[in-house]
Amino acid sequence: MWAKPTKEMLANVPELYATEDTPLKDKVIHLHFFLGGCDWYIAEYDGQDTMFGYCVLNNDLEMAEWGYVSFTELKNLKVGFMEVDTDLHFGTPKACEVDTICKGMRW
Repeated sequence: MWAKPTKEMLANVPELYATEDTPLKDKVIHLHFFLGGCDWYIAEYDGQDTMFGYCVLNNDLEMAEWGYVSFTELKNLKVGFMEVDTDLHFGTPKACEVDTICKGMRW
């Protein structure tokens, strides 16, 4: 992984299931990881390895979905010389404020 999220950034992500009753549109996205045409928007984190968020692989918005992803797998993912990167300037928008999620969810 090129730029890794700081400990503070990770600590600010709610625990898994903490936002379970929050409608998808209102979930706060705390982290954005990317690699080529792939994006992972993270809303929850168990503090160890499992993250929950919205995933878009290869710009395929038809198959994009909410689900779980392994932080370890993201950190170790490499395609040739490219690695997953962290958007250090992403902020904390609601899911309904992230264009890619809105397009994928057809909001």
